[in-house]
Amino acid sequence: MSELKIGNLCPRIPVIQGGMGVGVSLSGLAGAVAAAGGIGVISTAQIGFHDSDFARNPIECNLKAVGDEIRKARDKADGGIIGVNIMVATRRYEDYVKAAVKAGADLIISGAGLPMTLPEISGDVKIAPIVSSQKALRVIANHWRKKYDRKPDLVVIEGPLAGGHLGFSKEDITAYTITGEKQYDEEVASIIALANELSVPVVVAGGVYERKDMDHYLTMGAKGVQIATRFVTTKECDASDAYKQAYINAKKEDIVIVKSPVGMPGRAIHNVFLDKVNAGERFMRGCRQCIITCKPDTAPYCITEALINAVEGRLDEGLIFCGSNAYRAEKIETVAQIMEEFSE
Repeated sequence: MSELKIGNLCPRIPVIQGGMGVGVSLSGLAGAVAAAGGIGVISTAQIGFHDSDFARNPIECNLKAVGDEIRKARDKADGGIIGVNIMVATRRYEDYVKAAVKAGADLIISGAGLPMTLPEISGDVKIAPIVSSQKALRVIANHWRKKYDRKPDLVVIEGPLAGGHLGFSKEDITAYTITGEKQYDEEVASIIALANELSVPVVVAGGVYERKDMDHYLTMGAKGVQIATRFVTTKECDASDAYKQAYINAKKEDIVIVKSPVGMPGRAIHNVFLDKVNAGERFMRGCRQCIITCKPDTAPYCITEALINAVEGRLDEGLIFCGSNAYRAEKIETVAQIMEEFSE
């Protein structure tokens, strides 16, 4: 059924599993999605946190883990497509890209900033910028064409309903998702129109939870969708059972917009940890060299530590990132069940 063709990469089902850090989408989830006919994506965000040396040498541990996780995912993928998500705002971004290329990733998806240098360091690997506006795509496409004579192999449009860090101002998030002053579909349509001029396929992310969401964007001209939140409550997801249960227990009013210590708004599940942060408590204990925009001297907490605590099940000490539809989770599913829904 799939019309999603990214060069020679042709998934059977037009679903990309969104990259979720820290530790939510590693080889277990990515390999399962790839084996089921989609594109499985490993998040490189603090990917080496399990290493015993992580506290002392986080970046070195991460770079080693990139290769290890890609190889493990490949073993599970049954010949399927494995990608990585690498944030532009990551410290030593270029080294992460090179590690993914060396390990044989099929696709590099890159956002949290404009990936202006990505063509220079990605070799023959397929590359996809994440954008939230037509302006961002135009800037990237023009720069890549002029400097590298290259265009994106895929464009991922990430909307205001996505999880984790968001590429919007708090005012825009309110206008799109609360007051309804703006309709994001208008921006999606304009990005798709520009991508069509470039002859580049588009997938849409943010708020895609069930089959009708995908059908809506396919009707608009997208070639597929990227889904993250729905895959958290799967048997194969790499997060702890407690983390998954937090999604199942969440109510709609528990999904909140937070101010991340790295300077971006984000979406998360309200919990005791956020109450403590909002009350002015500070939990900054060292720096794990993650995001270039973080200011450890003034940050209220280390986002790496908070995300690790959450994914490992220490929820009252952690930040539980999620998409806008997290409250809709009612049970643990399998990746195969979800992919079957999107293949019918």
